[in-house]
Amino acid sequence: MTPNISAIVVNYNAGPLLTECINSLRASSMDIEVLVVDNASRDGSLDSLNGIRGLRIIKNIENRGFAAACNQGIEQALADNLLFLNPDCSFVPGALKELLSELHADSNTGMVGGLLLNLDGTEQGGGRRAIPTPWRSFVRAFGLYRFASRWPKLFFDFSLHKQPLPPDAIEVEAISGACMLVKREAIDQVGIWDDGYFLHCEDLDWCMRFRQKGWKIMFVPSAKAVHEHGACGRGRPLFVEWHKHKGMLRFYRKFFRHQYPGVLMVLVTLGVWVRFLFVAGYSTLKRFHKS
Repeated sequence: MTPNISAIVVNYNAGPLLTECINSLRASSMDIEVLVVDNASRDGSLDSLNGIRGLRIIKNIENRGFAAACNQGIEQALADNLLFLNPDCSFVPGALKELLSELHADSNTGMVGGLLLNLDGTEQGGGRRAIPTPWRSFVRAFGLYRFASRWPKLFFDFSLHKQPLPPDAIEVEAISGACMLVKREAIDQVGIWDDGYFLHCEDLDWCMRFRQKGWKIMFVPSAKAVHEHGACGRGRPLFVEWHKHKGMLRFYRKFFRHQYPGVLMVLVTLGVWVRFLFVAGYSTLKRFHKS
């Protein structure tokens, strides 16, 4: 019998959080198959999954990156509704049912995401956002969003979590790859994840492509999930930042090169790598002082 939802969880050394994530899916009382795509974890996080029914594990011998692992899950999934969920995410009871209901409330909706919460219950950035164009990223990096009250269109901040929470589901430009429920028919039209990204920005890429094909992306505030952001990458901060900034450049070049003169794209590229050097230097100093 075909399940209603195929949940694809990409694991990389998530530890006990992986089990918590799987348990939150099983507690939803919905017809779900769970596929864990493991990117060569070495922390024994898969060991605690032994004996769990309705679970399939795909083991990679190397870390193939998030997008490539998601695509492996798509190839194996049986359902027409595909959930992409980070292993450091756990649903609040009833959240998944809310997402599924909103996904099928409109035939033009291709993707939905929920309200991502920090451990202290506050809203996490990234769950609802506008596309971070090079200009919007510049505004964010230099704090120019402080002038948004006077010139809202010019100094718009792409991260929407500081705005009041809407009472109902709303259409947004992008949601987080940490929690996405997607129609298979939309994937068939848009295409799978771009595995040219290793880590970060692949979710923005997918959201851009969904909207280019006319599919709506909805943010559902009533569907809550606790997200321990960055748990899988804490031991390798420079590795994560390298791929994050590399992903930024791929995203900018792929979607915005035609909008910006060549000289300006050179400046954007320079700005991204200057930012990486600053973040890497700060991270190194912080670790040095701790030791």
